[in-house]
Amino acid sequence: MLLRNIAIAAFAAIVALLGGIWYITLRGVPGDQFAQCRESAVAGGTDAIGGPFELVNSKGETVTDTDVITEPSLVYFGYTFCPDVCPMDAARNAEAVDVLAERGYSTTPVFISIDPKRDTPEVMGDYAFNLHEKMIGLTGSPEQVKAASQAYKTYFKAQEGDEDYYLVDHTTMTYLVLPEHGFVDFFRRDVTPEQMADRVACVIDNS
Repeated sequence: MLLRNIAIAAFAAIVALLGGIWYITLRGVPGDQFAQCRESAVAGGTDAIGGPFELVNSKGETVTDTDVITEPSLVYFGYTFCPDVCPMDAARNAEAVDVLAERGYSTTPVFISIDPKRDTPEVMGDYAFNLHEKMIGLTGSPEQVKAASQAYKTYFKAQEGDEDYYLVDHTTMTYLVLPEHGFVDFFRRDVTPEQMADRVACVIDNS
């Protein structure tokens, strides 16, 4: 069991590293109103990430990105059966939302499942609410989930194994999305809730 947990943790680190190939560590992109808020700029520009999606909420209703992203939102792609990475990342995002609320900023954490086979609308609703009362849990058909993942340039792939107890490899970035600007920034796993709140607040102040 210990070796298995070590292997999972090592893989998560590799996935996070691979996810980072979409980004470059440069500042001061001309015309970027949020440059001073970011630690990194996005290779190809922020327009290369994000966009419209159509998914299913906890009530079983089909919703679009405009229905979901109504205020600054922290968007994460994961799954409820994830043993450690997803719950830690989602809890960090929820804590950042609370830190921001204490500072007078309203934000929403969004959790999009990349495991629609097991993550039904009801499952997603319970999972999201247990993490934060404002968290929105989304799932959808395999096609809908794939389209949303591709829009945000994320990676996921189910591992072979037991039909009910398989794991899913996936990107572990969190994305800051504003309704009027779309994707603005990303956060790696090592960013603390306070650091995330600082950068989100900076973006909101400059939007």
